[in-house]
Amino acid sequence: MANYTYLVEDLIAATENDGTEFLNYIPKIVGRAEERLTRVLDDYGLVQTTAVTFNINDNSFTLPVGTRTIKNINYNLGGETFQVLQRTDEFIRDYWPVSASTNDIVNYYARVDNTKILLAPTPAQTVSASIVYVAQPTPLTSATQNNYFSDYCYDALFNASMVEALVFMKDYQTSQLFEQRYQQSVESLRNQARRTRRDDMETATSPAGADNPVIPGSN
Repeated sequence: MANYTYLVEDLIAATENDGTEFLNYIPKIVGRAEERLTRVLDDYGLVQTTAVTFNINDNSFTLPVGTRTIKNINYNLGGETFQVLQRTDEFIRDYWPVSASTNDIVNYYARVDNTKILLAPTPAQTVSASIVYVAQPTPLTSATQNNYFSDYCYDALFNASMVEALVFMKDYQTSQLFEQRYQQSVESLRNQARRTRRDDMETATSPAGADNPVIPGSN
């Protein structure tokens, strides 16, 4: 299975460069490739869930470290799960202008910056919540040999790393080839993500209204 050492050996072989300067730069090459993949992929492999707490009388909340994109926020109150809907910070301040005023049900959240969100209404009690978000996997290093990219996205990781490596070597012509290969590998991952989210039985295929119209081909 591919891992960090495998990737380093792959880069050395593909570039035919085992010079000290290049070897010392490889961690930055891999880091940039991982950062790029985190930004472009919409994949469940990048999704994390963290248990958090909404504190009483506090309408601000600090996001888990490394949060890139929030997928959803929900909390439990009296055995029932409530979803908190995303809005803009302007909406939050207009909807709940007096932050000291509280309510049992929190309806909305808005990002203030990359680390903090606002809640509205302000919680009237402390409740357990859960945040589902996209974050970059633990970076690959000689100490951390595997992550989601090495295990499930190796082609894209290798091609992205080759782009960075060839730019470092100032081989701009060959870097364009690997840029194309990178784009192709990312598109295949996006298609995989679309298939993951797709339910093949979700569309009623019989407009005539058969006994069971959700079965493809029924009539």
